[in-house]
Amino acid sequence: MKPLELPPRPRILVVTLRRLGDVLFATPLIASLRRAFRHAVIDVLVFENAAGMLDGNPDIDRIVTMPSRPNVSHALALAVRLAKRYHLAVSTQSGDRPTLFALLAGRRHLGPIDGGARGALRQLALSRSVAPQPGVHRLEEMLRLADALGIARVSHLVCPGDISLLDSAVSASQRPKAENQQPYAVIHAAPMFHYKRWTADGWRRLAAYLCARGLKVVATGGAAAAERAYLDFLWRDLSEVTRRDGELSWPQLTGLLTHARVFVGPDTSVTHLAAASGCPTVALFGPTDPRLWGPVPAGGLDPMWEAAGTIQRRKNVWLVQHPLRCLPCHNEGCERHIASFSTCLDELQPAQVLRAVDAALAPL
Repeated sequence: MKPLELPPRPRILVVTLRRLGDVLFATPLIASLRRAFRHAVIDVLVFENAAGMLDGNPDIDRIVTMPSRPNVSHALALAVRLAKRYHLAVSTQSGDRPTLFALLAGRRHLGPIDGGARGALRQLALSRSVAPQPGVHRLEEMLRLADALGIARVSHLVCPGDISLLDSAVSASQRPKAENQQPYAVIHAAPMFHYKRWTADGWRRLAAYLCARGLKVVATGGAAAAERAYLDFLWRDLSEVTRRDGELSWPQLTGLLTHARVFVGPDTSVTHLAAASGCPTVALFGPTDPRLWGPVPAGGLDPMWEAAGTIQRRKNVWLVQHPLRCLPCHNEGCERHIASFSTCLDELQPAQVLRAVDAALAPL
């Protein structure tokens, strides 16, 4: 694709109105824009509760936020404030709202489109568009937008905080004292949705195993009351587990992960962050298709993940599944709602996870 002609110091807006993991997956596109337009002003429009994933990102000049459920007056005020402010606006999604903001904010615009009549209308409205390609990884979806702009791809995720400063700024001042005193492992046991959970017995046996290997166990999690209640239940009598749930900013969490000996977590944004940070990462996957959403290791994902396997490895990431015949099903658990159970995770045996942990802890 022929590169777009933009002014020497263009103003660029990237619109990514989804959850934390989606925002992290937008960072390769933002990095591609920064490399191609070094003197540009690059802003990113995100939901307020996902903005922390971009804290300290060196490719971004300004983060513009909006509520995840804005009222009409707020949405209109934001639209007026952004109207034709940018030489280029890029939507990372094909939905109505992100596409509309890209159209309103940019003098030129780019975005993915769906099939059908709506997709055809968006294609007519946008300066450039990317047609759907089913079955591609979310990272590839972002990089196809870079292709449509005619710019070189940057294929790695960019973590919150300046990674080059972690040793000097994070390891001493932001890591808990206990982690400074001995090697440690990080466990993130609580995904946003119940159908992505592993068993309580599995997590507790994992923590005991890591302690037996001489590692301090640090448990992370969010600040939401329901999540912390689950972690209260999970770690209720394990004094050897140091809890950090609700305490760390996203850059601080990046620092914690970067220095960990191993991280273990389910299909969640923190697991993607751990993989991108370079930490040896064990990712427990259930119904989610890793070909679409598997973690991206530090330095990029090549080759892509297979649909299912007992233990797959890509660079610093070990992806663990209990490969039932129905896996991956793409559903929200066996009952097809976010509070459902998932047999593939309920039947995932601790011994299999521990084998992956042993591999991740082995000397290179």
